Amino acid sequence: EVQLVESGGGSVQAGGSLTLSCTVSGFTFDEADMGWYRQAPGNECELISTRRDDGDTAYADSVMGRFTISRDNAKNTLYLQLNKLKSEDTAMYYCAKGNPGNWSLKGQGTQVTVSS
Repeated sequence: EVQLVESGGGSVQAGGSLTLSCTVSGFTFDEADMGWYRQAPGNECELISTRRDDGDTAYADSVMGRFTISRDNAKNTLYLQLNKLKSEDTAMYYCAKGNPGNWSLKGQGTQVTVSS
């Protein structure tokens, strides 16, 4: 079955950290371009970070220097390390496969709530 399953979300105080995981199955993970995006209630989707199969990474200005994307191809898992969290980081976080704006596969999401 082709799927992406996110985990690791939760509630944390401002300044805290979380590590999100996205475990994939059903396709060749090490050949896939992957990314994370988020959506808060009433807001549009925001692309957070991407990591291509060649190792190239990119980040939104809003998370640059605080979030880190990584992948473990042996575990078929994509990660997003969230540090120095702010209340405005509160959102549902999704991992996705493919190209931003035209994702070929998306997960169900994991909720991150940051209290100030």
